[in-house]
Amino acid sequence: MRAKGVITAGVALFVCLASGQAALASTTGAEAGPTPAATPTATPTASPSATPTSGADNNDPPNQVEGPQVSTLAAPRFQLPFPCGQKWTGNSSGSSAHRSYEIDFNRGSTANADLGDTVVAAAAGTVVISAHQGSTNGYGNLVKIDHGGGYTTFYAHLNSRAVAAGAKVTQGQKIGAVGNTSKPGNGISPHLHFEVRKGSSYPSNIQKAVFNGATFGYPNQTLTSKNCGGGSGGNPNTAESVCGSGYKVIDSAALGTAGKVYLLFSSSAGKNCVATIKSASLGKATATSAYLEVKGKTRVTDTGSFTYYAGPVRASAADKCVKWGGKAGTATYNSPFEHCS
Repeated sequence: MRAKGVITAGVALFVCLASGQAALASTTGAEAGPTPAATPTATPTASPSATPTSGADNNDPPNQVEGPQVSTLAAPRFQLPFPCGQKWTGNSSGSSAHRSYEIDFNRGSTANADLGDTVVAAAAGTVVISAHQGSTNGYGNLVKIDHGGGYTTFYAHLNSRAVAAGAKVTQGQKIGAVGNTSKPGNGISPHLHFEVRKGSSYPSNIQKAVFNGATFGYPNQTLTSKNCGGGSGGNPNTAESVCGSGYKVIDSAALGTAGKVYLLFSSSAGKNCVATIKSASLGKATATSAYLEVKGKTRVTDTGSFTYYAGPVRASAADKCVKWGGKAGTATYNSPFEHCS
């Protein structure tokens, strides 16, 4: 975790089902599926091509594979389903499609600001669903993870899925990207729909979300991710996730074995961004920095003792030469003025 927040959360954008009810973002359809039956039914287990058992709610889709047969005395220590240090705003009341403790997450200030942002596993487990739900319900691209002890998490409306059913994932591992997939004809704005469930009696099995040991502040709360486990043991952050949606890497320089500094550019924003991503002493606060200097303007620097990265440092630089660089451990990189177009 960084010693300070990185990105200011934007407004959350959600979808409303009720006729005439206004959504926070422009929409044309409903986010979730049909109203559940009066008596919830257990989640069936089926092959990837199976359809829900007659009478089962469409928002409780059958698993593609069996989850782990593990018994736990307590819930996993869930973390926010986003890379370490990112700040996101959750809302449980912005959509009439929501039931109890479901949460929609956004961090951008415009409707499409979060499209393509990284989504990570809230805790380790086995992927039991990785599929587009098509016309079955409003989840669109869905990843469901079984964490053992009856606990599962749902990640819906993904733009893309990075894991397959049956895969073992670690906390902080990328599982997909924020999107707006849903039923055909549903015009929802990009966001992550997130749920924690325990047991099989839907929808009463939807649990209050707990992140880093603290219950989410329903109905709305802005949180900084402490999901810094590293997935496969490395840094869970990338230069793109640090700088944000729309930024693409255009140059980079190694900082020995301690890390790497990246220069990125967003054509839509007309801005450059610099981030230094550590590859050693992860989780330990060490001297790390990133800077960006547009020719003729004052250098902007982020420096301090950070656990995973320095930055993002952004500046308007369309058609301007820039000097950029950073430090991790004892290694430093300083570029000349370059990338002038």
